[in-house]
Amino acid sequence: MPSSSLPTDLSPTVDASLEIQSQFRDFFGWRESEDHDSARSLLASVEDSAIPSWEGHNRLVALSKLYRRMVIRKTEIAVLGAAVEPEELIQVLVNPVLFVSADGATGVLSELPSSTSEKAWSRLACVVSDADGGSGTIEAVKRAIPIVLHAHGDNREDWEGLLEQAKSQAEPPDLILTHQTSRDIPGMHNPGGFTDGDRAVCFLLALGVERDRISLLGTRTDIVGRWSGNTDEERKMEKLTWMSRVLHMHGF
Repeated sequence: MPSSSLPTDLSPTVDASLEIQSQFRDFFGWRESEDHDSARSLLASVEDSAIPSWEGHNRLVALSKLYRRMVIRKTEIAVLGAAVEPEELIQVLVNPVLFVSADGATGVLSELPSSTSEKAWSRLACVVSDADGGSGTIEAVKRAIPIVLHAHGDNREDWEGLLEQAKSQAEPPDLILTHQTSRDIPGMHNPGGFTDGDRAVCFLLALGVERDRISLLGTRTDIVGRWSGNTDEERKMEKLTWMSRVLHMHGF
């Protein structure tokens, strides 16, 4: 049963989550210090922005809204992965399901017929993003969909660009900030995960969504999904192997 109180610290629900983050950093030759520096810079940029909804207490309010919408109401949640296709959304829209999109996969909503597309957008609870999702993520920003924004060592330019886009909106989206370091960073969360897709699952579980209410659409480990954007296909396939490990750890 979900807790009746909001978890303000979205800690991983699987003990090995931080260990596997360290393992994939070692595999790809990344340094945790770079992840930490990017995370601290993101936090400072958001808190220095003078946007009221991005202040620390209001980011907790944003988290509380998602908690009520997805946990307290016991809603079914479909995570949209990089290989998702419009037909999959049309099939599930007949049910009272909410969507959580993995970054660029958000673009699939705009490929639906206009009336169906607006219905799908209304069901999009949040976008889990490391800010390289392209047009789909930008459209979500323009629509003020909450963004669970992630910092890692080599995405500083990406999150800077997304923040500038968000600041230019009359109604900036709510932000929840995540990182992938072993350190405690007040004002940010590390629910676990590696790619946007498995981090979305980790985020939902840490928030309190029950495992059997989460389904995965377009989450493939055998191909690079078309919503992955410009990417090195060989390296992306390696990342998908790690994504699979994280999902398996969490019962998927």
